[in-house]
Formats: sequence, structure tokens, C-alpha cells
Amino acid sequence: MGEAIERFYPKNNWDVQSFAKKQAEEIQIIADSKGPYPNRNGYKTSLLIYDNGEGQHPKDFEGTFLSLVRGNKNKVHFVQGKYNMGGSGAIVFCGKKRYQLIASKRFDNTGDFGFTLIREHPKRESDQAKETWYEYLVLDDKIPSFKIDTLDLGLKNRKFKTGSVIKLYSYQLGRGYSSAISHDLNQSINEFLFKPALPVLTVDSEKRYPNDKVLVNDLFGLKRRLEKEKDKYISDSFSEVFKDDLFGEMKVSCFVFNLKVGSFDLKKSKAEIQRRYFKNNMSVMFSMNGQVHGSYTSEFITRSLKLNLLKNHLLIHVDCTNMKYEFRKELFMASRDRLKEGDETRDLRHYLASKLSDKDARLSEIQKLRKQAVNIDTSTNTNQLIKNFTKSLPLNSDLMKLLGDTFKLDLKKENKKDNKDKKKNKLKEESLPFSPKRFPSFFKINSKVKGDTEVAKIPLNGEKVIRFSSDCEDSYFDRVEEPGELKIAILTVKSDVSEGGDQKGEPKDIEEVFNVNTSSPNKGTIKINLNPKKDKINIGDSVQMKVSLTAPGGDFEELFWVKVSEPEKPKEKIPKKDGDEEPLGLPQMIFAYEKPNEDVPNAVSWEGVEEATGLDVDIKTVMIPEAEGSTLKRIFINMDSSVLMNFKSKYRNPNEEQIELANRKYYTSVYFHTLFLYTITKNKGYEIKQKVEGNENLEDVDVGQYLKDLFDNYYSTFILNFGGMEEMMDGLGD
Repeated sequence: MGEAIERFYPKNNWDVQSFAKKQAEEIQIIADSKGPYPNRNGYKTSLLIYDNGEGQHPKDFEGTFLSLVRGNKNKVHFVQGKYNMGGSGAIVFCGKKRYQLIASKRFDNTGDFGFTLIREHPKRESDQAKETWYEYLVLDDKIPSFKIDTLDLGLKNRKFKTGSVIKLYSYQLGRGYSSAISHDLNQSINEFLFKPALPVLTVDSEKRYPNDKVLVNDLFGLKRRLEKEKDKYISDSFSEVFKDDLFGEMKVSCFVFNLKVGSFDLKKSKAEIQRRYFKNNMSVMFSMNGQVHGSYTSEFITRSLKLNLLKNHLLIHVDCTNMKYEFRKELFMASRDRLKEGDETRDLRHYLASKLSDKDARLSEIQKLRKQAVNIDTSTNTNQLIKNFTKSLPLNSDLMKLLGDTFKLDLKKENKKDNKDKKKNKLKEESLPFSPKRFPSFFKINSKVKGDTEVAKIPLNGEKVIRFSSDCEDSYFDRVEEPGELKIAILTVKSDVSEGGDQKGEPKDIEEVFNVNTSSPNKGTIKINLNPKKDKINIGDSVQMKVSLTAPGGDFEELFWVKVSEPEKPKEKIPKKDGDEEPLGLPQMIFAYEKPNEDVPNAVSWEGVEEATGLDVDIKTVMIPEAEGSTLKRIFINMDSSVLMNFKSKYRNPNEEQIELANRKYYTSVYFHTLFLYTITKNKGYEIKQKVEGNENLEDVDVGQYLKDLFDNYYSTFILNFGGMEEMMDGLGD
């Protein structure tokens, strides 16, 4: 598709709004009805779709617009469409009677303007067929037609001359589409056309929405919208290009949104981000030629990536255009609305999860940085609470196993000096200034090795990361206008003498020898990851490579050698001695207050908790869990909650001892109820779904969010006021 754009639109200037809007007039979607929908008169929106494209002669309708399974696009590689059934898929949403109008005139102005009307055949008693069928209008066995110069079809800024129009009568847009199509429908099309070939215009009328100031709005895909609005909404964005025998090649782009937008608080910011970018609950999009063919919800982020903190703030786009055809055709349904449930889909999901959730991956780094908002050590307080608890209440082996199966934290004390040194080094590294440029002025490999000496030895069963330095901006590979590219080539393959000589081998494509992963720039660093293919290269082989970074003034190049080494031996597991059990690691308990509280050691503020967990906190909040995948890491307990305030109010003039007792019962009850509810829910494998307003489908809810909502809605009041914790409180003492 990209090559087609360069060929047919070589001098486009669509990055400029005025030029994009002018081009968008060539493809228009126009709303038509007597009034807005829904309304008390029951008027439904009809949609007119206009395309100033090739057009068709009336005599050709039956072989193009009206044909099924003809495959007349199979030899045109840059267009979508395989089964010749795409247009028919919309008929079932055209009201109860399924009316659809098709009209067209050939682009070269030859021939007549032809039209026909499609509908579902009204079933009669005389019909012999078991099912009804669709039929189209002909007159004297011909598509109706007549001569025109122009027609007024209600198009924006023009009359119809040539091209095609399709009208979808009483189109069922579904819930959530009650505004002008220049808003909600425009937004949905932007999401499903992540990177369309051409801009599109959506047009509504003042008659339908007299108070709306934006009735005409162009759309050009979510990718351009993200780039345009990145300064306000995006905190991090990057891409990875993966090349592997499994699927061929795919590009994965990740967009991480800000926790807070403008002057909004966390709750309003999250709602605004969801409204603008996740209208259709697509957190992971799979596209071909810019069109989304399937998606995952945020369930993939929490369950597969185990990045709970990024659940509502991460958008992942997977470009499948360059995948192997045999692999790709097993991913997508003909309807293009979801992924198939097959081996290839499962393999791709597993591959994405392993690569994006790796401990050294960018997303893991981003989540760690966000958690540092409340990066404090309260293990001593938590451990003492657990110690007193286990002494006071006998835990049988089954209960210990229940907790141990879920919580894998290690209570061993870390070397504080080492941690301080690491933090100092990290701060020192991050303090170095980086001044990005739109185009690079240099490119060099991060290695002191020169000449024929290998910069890296790569185990045959492993992989190595090779880093380069440059001063190009982070979005250099991903921006829409004037993007750069990293090219990797093999110059020479030299075999070890023991394997049959040291003569230089013939150059090969990099994909023949290595599985390759290239990353977009990150503050001046560009990484490539190489994994040797066992059946394509031998131990001891040396490979000379050339990596080029494109630039307008001429490409930058780096030449270097790598060597394939012996496979790494798997690490032997040290058997545990009898009775040598791992310490019971449980989540930390951290007190949270509306404002920073200097009187309470290791306490945090509501704002800090929001930044670290991505969950909003207010006076109604009781408990905020922080989880990584299925592991509960920390439990934040709100000590300024209305539940605690009401619980204390039963004392008319409380003394310090009564206040302390009330506080202790509160946080102890909340902590242990959270602990056991979380453990049982995860160990039993429950999956929780929630009905969300405006969405017909149930949405996945992670256990942490569920428990937070549970405690916020009277559960905590119940456990505080109806006893059950007295024995534990007596055992805990002071």
C-alpha cells in the first residue's frame, strides 16, 4: 500500500491540515436522516459513502459490485479484499428490510450513470426456499442507467460527476453512536483504520445537530492522530521490528499514555484517554496495510504481559503486512473483525508476550519507573505483622501452601549499600544531557573492538544485543513524515578451520542466518538483537555485518564481526535440603494519606499511590492493591478513608489508645481480608468480568480492581463492625 501511495500520489502534502482536508473530499461518509438518532421520533441514520475512484459501467455491476466469491481483486496486490464479499457484509445492518443503494459512473466520463437497489427478499408463502435471499433491481434484465453531467447528492463542496456511491439505509450503528458522525463514528473509523492510505471526510448536517460546531471532520488514522497529539497525551512511544522463522517479519509499536492529562486528575485523565483512543476496547491491534483485522483487550496486558500498571495506558499496534502469507492467512477471519483461534494465533500471542514482557524490555522499564513514585521499603513493618499473625493463629500446611502458591516474594534483606550505589550510578547516567536531532549527525557501534576482532560471541541457542549510539530523535523510525530506517546486511561468512576451511562465504540475507529484532531509538541508543538459526550457521563461524542508518545527506554505516559460539549449558538446579523451605513472602502493607504525613514513617500520599498503581484514590477508597500479573506485590491502605473516620466516630472523646486500637483493627482487617480473598480467587482460577455502560460485551476485570471496588462498596464497613478479628487483635498486642 505504501508503494502505491508513492506511485499514484508522489507529491502529497497531507501532513498539513488544509491539504489533508482537501484530499479527504475525494472519499466522504455523509449522514442523512430527518433528525438525530436516537430520538423520540425514531429517525434512524442512513449513511452515504462516496468514493471519487475508478467507478464502473452499468454493464459491469453484476461482475463487480454485485458479485460474490469472484476474486476480482486477487491480482491487484495493494488493495484489500480477497473473497469479493466485503460490501455484502454491511447489508445485514441496513435496517429491518436491508435496503442498500449502489450507483456509479466510470472515472473517464464514458458511459451512463448506473444504479441498483439491493434488499432482502420479502418471504412469501409461495416461496419454495427454506431461507430468504437478497435481490437487486434490474429493468428489462439490465442495471438501470441514465446520462448525467453532474448530480447533487449532498456531497461536501462538490457535485457528483464520476466515481461510486453506496447508501446504507437505516444503518444500525449500535450503542455509543448517538452524536454526529463527525465525532463517535469518525473516532471508530480512525481506530479501525490505524494507518489508512488516504484521508476520509465525515459529514453531518446542521438539520440533525443544530448546536454542534464540528459537523465536518476529516480522519487520517489513529497513527497520525497519536503523533499529532503526543505532546499532550503520550509519555513514551517506541517500536520493535521482529524477524523470525515462525512468522517472517512484523513491526510492533507501543504507545504509553500519560497518567495525568492537562489539569485533569487521574480519574478524569483515564476516562479522557479511554474515550479518545480506546472506544472499541482495542488495546492490541493487528493490522494489514493499515487496516485492523483483529484485536485483544487490556486482558493481554495484565494476563500475558503482567504489566497491570499499564492496563489503561498502553496501546500496542502489530503490523502484520510483511508476515509470511501462509502464517498470516491463518490469523485473520474473512470478516476482519477478530483473530482466528488456531495454532498460529496462539504462537503469535506467546511470542509477543515473551518479547514485550522481558525484564529488559522497554515496557518493563517504563512500569518500573512509574512504580518509583512510592518506592519505599516497608518490609520490616509488614514482616512483623505477618510474624505476629502466624504466631497467634495456627496455620496448617494446606493454608501455608495456599499462600505460598500465590505469593513468591522473598523476605531476605537487600544490601542497602549496594542499592544506594546502584541508584547513584543510575542517577549519574540519567543526568547526562541528550539533545535529539530530527536527522542523525552520527552513528557508531558501542564497542572498543576494531578490525577483524568480533564485537560479540553469540551462543548457538541464545541471543546477543548489540548497541549503537546516535543523536536522532526517538520517533525517527516511526514518524509519519520523513522517517528513517535501520538496515542490516551480511557481507561475509567465514567458517572455522575445523569446520572445513577459512574461506570467505557468499553473502546471505540476514534473515537466512539470524532471527533479528531491531528497536527504535531510545535516548540515543539503538539496539539490535541477534539469534543464530541452528540449521543455517555453524559453531565457530564468524559473520561480518553492515548496519546502516539512513539519513538525507547519506547513510551512516558500521562494519563489525560477530562469532557463533558453543550453546550455553542449562543451569543446574540446586536441590533443596529437607526442611529448607523458602520464606513466606507476602505483599507489603503501606499506609496512604491524602497529603504527605511526616509523622508516619514510610507513609505515602494519595497522589503517589495513583501514580504507582494507575488507580484513583479518594475518601471512599479503602484499599489499593498493586499486582504484577497474578502476584500481589503491595497493599496500600487508605488511612484517611471515610470508612475509618466513621469507625472511629463511635468513640465520643477517644483517647490515644482507642484511636490506635481502631487504626490497628482497620488496617489489620483490610490487609488480611485482601490477602486471603486475592489468594483464593487466583488459586481457584476465577476470571472476573464486568458489565460496562455503553458496551454490550462484558469486560475483563483484574482481581486487584475487583477487590478495590469490593472494599469501596461497604465490605470494609461490614468486616469492621461485625467482629471476627478480636482474637487476632489480642495476639498482635502492641
